[in-house]
Amino acid sequence: MEVLYGLHPVEEALKAGKRRFDHVLVARERHDARLEQLVAQCRQARVRVLEQPREQLTVAAKTPAHQGVVALVHPQEFLALEDLFAPPAGKPAASRLILALDGVEDPQNLGALLRVADGAGVDGVVLTERRAAPLSAVAVKASAGAAEHLRIARVVNLVRALEELKRQNLWVVGLDERGESDYDRFDLTGNLVIVLGREGAGLHDLVRRTCDHLLRIPMAGGVSSLNVSAAGAVVLYEAARQRRAAAGTSTTHVQKAAARSAAPRSGGKPQKQKGLGS
Repeated sequence: MEVLYGLHPVEEALKAGKRRFDHVLVARERHDARLEQLVAQCRQARVRVLEQPREQLTVAAKTPAHQGVVALVHPQEFLALEDLFAPPAGKPAASRLILALDGVEDPQNLGALLRVADGAGVDGVVLTERRAAPLSAVAVKASAGAAEHLRIARVVNLVRALEELKRQNLWVVGLDERGESDYDRFDLTGNLVIVLGREGAGLHDLVRRTCDHLLRIPMAGGVSSLNVSAAGAVVLYEAARQRRAAAGTSTTHVQKAAARSAAPRSGGKPQKQKGLGS
């Protein structure tokens, strides 16, 4: 059994309907409309609600930052990589955008990135099983519950996963301070995997070499790079902006862009992408 705590995470888990709830604990001392609304949602979903002293919730959550709500839930089931090959159900078969994380270890950064990914319209997220932050209650809380709505796959070997995504006609773009092109001058409208690396160390060498392109965020100040969650927000929302702009262009231009991004790879080797960043 796992723990979720905080109003947003529990509320979003109820909305998403992916988690099996055992029961929800609410603080006996808290009385407000927000909590009453959440309790009503639990009862509508036929989830058992128990009132407990705030101290008991702190023990269950292992933190006082539970906002008066703690849920006991069954572990989240991750997808296989193959589940990300097609767009989500009900979404048009347009260019896909996938986020891959290469060993992000801080659960706060993981949660922040998942929140950004959900807001930017990412179609799926790839996480590694080892040497990376687990999708813990801390990460889910930091995501404000966005983790409950995303399609998330866990893989053992990220390099093999990226190679498989290449065979599905997605371009792999890594974010690296030594990248050859600025992120905002690169065409981010096609079928893409955006790869973000570890805090401080960045991408592993093998992952970096697997990328088709490496992009950088130009820095005007004294530090050389942004925190990984801030960098992810910058690049993912630039991708979202470009995709919205592309959707507003003529059908002919959109079809040409889709044809370029969907072009098969010859012999399994990356082909040069035309335009900026080549």
